[in-house]
Amino acid sequence: MDDISEHGAKRHAPATLRNREAIARVLSAELPKKGTVLEIASGSGEHALYFAAQFPDLDWQPSDPDPDARNSIRAYTQEYKGTNLRDVLEVDASLPKAWAIPPDIAAALCINMIHISAYASCTGLFEGSARAAAQGKGATDFPVILYGPFFEQGVEPAPSNLAFDVSLKARNPEWGIRDAEKVDSTARAHGFERAARYEMPANNLMLVYRKT
Repeated sequence: MDDISEHGAKRHAPATLRNREAIARVLSAELPKKGTVLEIASGSGEHALYFAAQFPDLDWQPSDPDPDARNSIRAYTQEYKGTNLRDVLEVDASLPKAWAIPPDIAAALCINMIHISAYASCTGLFEGSARAAAQGKGATDFPVILYGPFFEQGVEPAPSNLAFDVSLKARNPEWGIRDAEKVDSTARAHGFERAARYEMPANNLMLVYRKT
């Protein structure tokens, strides 16, 4: 995991500069053309700033449960010259019934969260997204897009991912790289089916689920 540095309220995660272009290429194919994207666990806010600029026809809604992260996101938001980056919301993925989200959410994006949180956050991500889809315009084609490392049945894991998984579990036994098939099952339980899989740099994947 990359270290996060701080400059005043702003946080800087070096991985965002390395992966944002590759992620944006996938998003350009998978996001709706209009509407609001809810970014879960926006972290430093650097991704939100970049993606809002890359997709000016979409509104970008960052969120994070951590107050220091929200302060960082607001600091980056204040730099943004456009009008499609919204003020950050306090959203805890593991508490989906408490989400207070706008009714116009058309997609959800989650980058590098489910392996550094208890699995309840993954379950809550799909439960909350199902609620967002039901109240919004994308009830029948609402995408939930995940980025991060995954283990897959029948695919030899990269040694770096195996080592990363060990280090995560040493920090917190509830953390760890998730099995993609388990995530598929969780998604299905909330009305989503996996629609796409993209191989990404540094042994990561992007998995795209759509509301059925």
